[in-house]
Amino acid sequence: MAKQKKQPRPKAETPKGFRDYFGAEVVERQAMLSKIAEVYHRYGFDPLETSAVETVEALGKFLPDVDRPNEGVFAFEEDDKWLALRYDMTAPLARVAAQYRNDLPSPYRRYTMGPVWRNEKPGPGRFRQFYQCDADTVGAGSVAADAEICAMLSDCLEAVGIERGDYVVRVNNRKVLDGVLQALGLEDDDEITRAAVLRTIDKFDKVGIEGVWQLLTKGRLDESGAFIDGVGLTIEQAQIIGQFLQSKGDDAQETFGLLSQLIGESVRGAAGIEELEQIADLLAAQGYGPDRIVIDPSVVRGLGYYTGPVYEAELTFDVQNEKGQTVQFGSVAGGGRYDDLVKRFTGQEVPATGVSIGVDRLLAALHATGKLKGEDPGPVIVTVMDRDRMAEYQAMAATLRNAGIRAEVYLGNPKNFGNQLKYADKRRSPVAIIQGSDEAARGVVQLKDLVLGAKLAQDATLEEWKSQPAQTEVATADLVAEVQAIIARHQ
Repeated sequence: MAKQKKQPRPKAETPKGFRDYFGAEVVERQAMLSKIAEVYHRYGFDPLETSAVETVEALGKFLPDVDRPNEGVFAFEEDDKWLALRYDMTAPLARVAAQYRNDLPSPYRRYTMGPVWRNEKPGPGRFRQFYQCDADTVGAGSVAADAEICAMLSDCLEAVGIERGDYVVRVNNRKVLDGVLQALGLEDDDEITRAAVLRTIDKFDKVGIEGVWQLLTKGRLDESGAFIDGVGLTIEQAQIIGQFLQSKGDDAQETFGLLSQLIGESVRGAAGIEELEQIADLLAAQGYGPDRIVIDPSVVRGLGYYTGPVYEAELTFDVQNEKGQTVQFGSVAGGGRYDDLVKRFTGQEVPATGVSIGVDRLLAALHATGKLKGEDPGPVIVTVMDRDRMAEYQAMAATLRNAGIRAEVYLGNPKNFGNQLKYADKRRSPVAIIQGSDEAARGVVQLKDLVLGAKLAQDATLEEWKSQPAQTEVATADLVAEVQAIIARHQ
């Protein structure tokens, strides 16, 4: 009988384009999302959780720069039907709005938070799984819904710690761009060219106006030296589109005047300008001035399903990029109106507008501003000096937990006390509690201030070490109060 071949051990590795999140990363994300959810809830939005898997048919052809519905997604076939992991939160909402249209209130206001998956080439800071945090209103055709989303986005940024002056919410309207394209002879029925133009001018922030001109006409060399084919517009057409992107005036009224000169006789373009005027008035009435929200024609948003107002939240403070260059942090959220998306399911136009916050981007911004440190204080560690007294140690930990203090009993091998303290250090514990038989008999415990101990070990003189002992003895009855005092000192 042939000897059975031993199966090789699986390699412990994260799949390409994915990553694991530990401790502080998860805690910080949850805390940030909780603050955003409070704002959404205050505005009257309800939470919604949809399935991670949708039919490919329901997802549609809206993934950026992708023509086929099953390209760019993680798809599989089951019972002759193709299914895929959701690539955003908007397509599932359109399905929900259509499926439950007789049960949901209209307008329907929902927010949702969770992971999405894109089967795209990963790169620095670009993963195949990432979090999104969305809020949408379905069933409201008034631009008051768009203005509300912009105001809510501003409130969200401030709620998580982005200070006024460090961000701006920029607002535009795709109808105005449509009007400019109509004035140039690029009608709506030329969908391929129109989509290429949208994707190109959405790169304005990255390649600048000259780069946009090149990409709209004959093409350009990218940073790697590869040639990117242009859209094929004339130089005159590209220049007018460039004027549109740079038509932001010193105030909203000047911007509206510049835009009016570019749309020609386009009725759709005029309607877009009128909607922007209404949004500006609605926001001003609520106290959201140009210090927070501005009309900016350079905002386009590359996705093809936007039909009206579009908006983007940009952080304006400087950071160092991968090349050591000083740049503005950039966009952390975006959205707009998409009145045709639900129509795919119902055959009837259902107005909708919404925003998506890039969770990882916003977390990175909070780290860049020092609002988050990437550190999560660990639990208080109750050390084990006597195996036979485990019940008493567990009771001690329970007392701390009941007082709202994060605590745990050391459950490793207690034989080596030094290992217990090393464990506490690795857990970033602020305090270690020590009680042997002698301390128990006297009704006291030893509290080791691990934060102070680490600081003294690093830079204290002998006199400071003696004057600020990191380990103190307190009555067991005072355990909770003394631990709370130590923790408070280091917050």
